[in-house]
Amino acid sequence: MSDSEHSDWQKTTIDSAQAEQHPETAQAVAKIKALRQSIDNIDSAIVSLLAERFKATSQVGVLKAGAGFAPEDTKREDYQIERLHRIAVDAGLDPEIAEMYREFVVTEAKKRHQRIADAGGDPGVLDVFA
Repeated sequence: MSDSEHSDWQKTTIDSAQAEQHPETAQAVAKIKALRQSIDNIDSAIVSLLAERFKATSQVGVLKAGAGFAPEDTKREDYQIERLHRIAVDAGLDPEIAEMYREFVVTEAKKRHQRIADAGGDPGVLDVFA
């Protein structure tokens, strides 16, 4: 494939009319649609699980605020780094992706814990952008 053909291929969208004329394209379109449905289902599950995770970390924030603990726990963070790295490797996932996930959820949880502490232990609504 030449550079210009490769460049054109990267810009091509899935065209159902073309798919009807080319069986191999039709097969690819069908597989892509099925995979995208799976991806959508996985995304729904991930977002739901993130909501549950943040509900749990919010409860931790309330308990920390009530006990006068700091919003962050570096010992727990170190444990999570090692744990998620192991899980990623075992699952065949690049550990850097697991680290980006951990960084996101820990940063958001710490922000939430600080807001809860600042509010005197009131968790408020589950809104990480508040």
